[in-house]
Amino acid sequence: MEEFHKVRRLPPYVFEQVNRLKASARSSGADIVDLGMGNPDLPTPQAIVDKLCDVVRDPRTHRYSASRGIPGLRRAQAAYYARRFGVKLNPETQVVATLGSKEGFANMAQAITAPGDVVMCPNPTYPIHAFGFIMSGGVIRSMQAEPDDGFIPALERAVRHSIPKPLALILNYPSNPTACVASLDFYKDVVAFARKNDIIILSDLAYAEIYFDGNPPPSVLQVPGAMDVAVEFTSMSKTFSMPGWRMGFAVGNERLVAALARVKSYLDYGAFTPIQVAAAAALNSDGAEIEEVRSVYHRRRDVLVEAFGRAGWHVPPPPATMFAWAPIPEPFRPLGSLEFSKLLVEKAEVAVAPGVGFGEHGDDYVRIALVENEHRIRQAARSIKRFLATAGETLDNVIPLAARR
Repeated sequence: MEEFHKVRRLPPYVFEQVNRLKASARSSGADIVDLGMGNPDLPTPQAIVDKLCDVVRDPRTHRYSASRGIPGLRRAQAAYYARRFGVKLNPETQVVATLGSKEGFANMAQAITAPGDVVMCPNPTYPIHAFGFIMSGGVIRSMQAEPDDGFIPALERAVRHSIPKPLALILNYPSNPTACVASLDFYKDVVAFARKNDIIILSDLAYAEIYFDGNPPPSVLQVPGAMDVAVEFTSMSKTFSMPGWRMGFAVGNERLVAALARVKSYLDYGAFTPIQVAAAAALNSDGAEIEEVRSVYHRRRDVLVEAFGRAGWHVPPPPATMFAWAPIPEPFRPLGSLEFSKLLVEKAEVAVAPGVGFGEHGDDYVRIALVENEHRIRQAARSIKRFLATAGETLDNVIPLAARR
């Protein structure tokens, strides 16, 4: 039977090919060091778990919850933005809780997109940024991911040559997968451009608290006038090691937040109330848990960069996020990121995420997630060192090494 229309618009899920290979290797007894999926291995802080357990004992909390988020949770998110960014939010009209930032992006796309609307999206980027709009009938115009001097000229070209004029621009800094960080001056330029051209800004700030250089990443909402055009999405998944809890937020422009809230009111009853109460307690805490999470990822990043470098694979140190965006070693680059990722599973027992899964402009890279402890990262580096040392002899029928010399 012919595939359904929306399913046909989605490409094959490239990560699944690596996942199948990884599962097959493990079933054969291989000890795979999994640095692929960005699935935090750190436990949720005990105080948050204890709060959940306390609340869940009250049977009144087992009923349907509030799709927008309970009032206490929305107030806690507004208070967090005031402390962290100096941004004042009205929790009644400018904050809505989401089932993670991924769900928030997808439903925002449903709320604002008409068939054929053009959305400017970085490439490479986290898949939901593009495919939420594709599934909603939109059209993606790929943009550069780097927040450098070429960004505004690229926006100007996109607006000049797109018919119809773009509806929205997606920003993602710190970036998944590239780990790029944007400055407040960059956001000022983008906000000025968006206001001038009547373009919506959708900013994904899921990694606001995972940074390593001592300079906390800013929010686009810190820019005066940003509230006229922007909504920002955050998540508790990485900040508080709560990925399975599915708790995130959209904050900012009242009209856009209201549109998202209205769509969500037809689709869900919100997260389980005890989860929302525990999330509010986390946001209202002193931040010690956040600092510990940041320290763990910082140590892992340093071990990864040092150990992989000694193994013969230069990995640029990411300034933020829980990922490294690593160029494929030169002899293997003709394979592309998917085949190289498969090769690492088969020959080195290490899993990474192929860069092409984040867009065609990511095909010379793989994303390495800091989701194993330091011992396991060093183990992966030793395996990769052996793989790289023997590749010239064992893979000459796969990779045209002689032709590259």
